[in-house]
Amino acid sequence: MAIRTKYIQTMVGDLLRQNRIKSAPVDVEQIAKNLGIVVEFKPTKSEISGFLFRDHKNNKSIIGVNKSHHENRQRFTLAHEIGHFVLHKFEGFHFDGISLRMRDENSSKGTIKEEREANKFASELLMPQPFLEKDLIKYEHSDLLFGSIIPRLAKKYQVSESALSFRLANLGYIRL
Repeated sequence: MAIRTKYIQTMVGDLLRQNRIKSAPVDVEQIAKNLGIVVEFKPTKSEISGFLFRDHKNNKSIIGVNKSHHENRQRFTLAHEIGHFVLHKFEGFHFDGISLRMRDENSSKGTIKEEREANKFASELLMPQPFLEKDLIKYEHSDLLFGSIIPRLAKKYQVSESALSFRLANLGYIRL
C-alpha cells in the first residue's frame, strides 16, 4: 500500500512555514508545543522509543520520548510521533475517545503503512528537501560523492549519518 508522499510533503511544508523555520536544525519540540502537544522525555528500560497519547474527549495530546536513546534518535522519534498526530488523527487504538500509539523496533521495519508514513514525515520534517538543496550548493559534487559532507550535514541537522544518507539517497543525490 503506497504512502501519501505529496500529502506528507505539503503538511511538512505548512508546518515549517507556520513555525517560521527556514534552516536546520528544525526545532521539533517547539513545533510539537505549537501544535498543543505536551512533550515528555523520560528514560525507560524498554525498547519503546516513544508514544503518542491522544485524549479526544479532553482535547489533550502527549508525546513521550525515551530519554535513554541518543539525542538524534529522540529527535527522530519526536518528529515521527508528530507525524502520527498530523497524519493519523482518527486512526489507531480508540478506547472511549483515547488513542494510543507506541514507536518501537517494529516501527522502522516499514511493514505498517502508518509507520512508513510517520517515518517519511519525520525525514521530511528533520531534513527538508529545500534546506538540503540550499546546503548542498555550498559543496563540491565530489564531497557528496565521497560522503565527506555527510558527517557535517548530519551534525547541522542533528540527525544520524545513516538517516541523512538514506534521505539523500531517496532524494537521488547519492547511491547507497
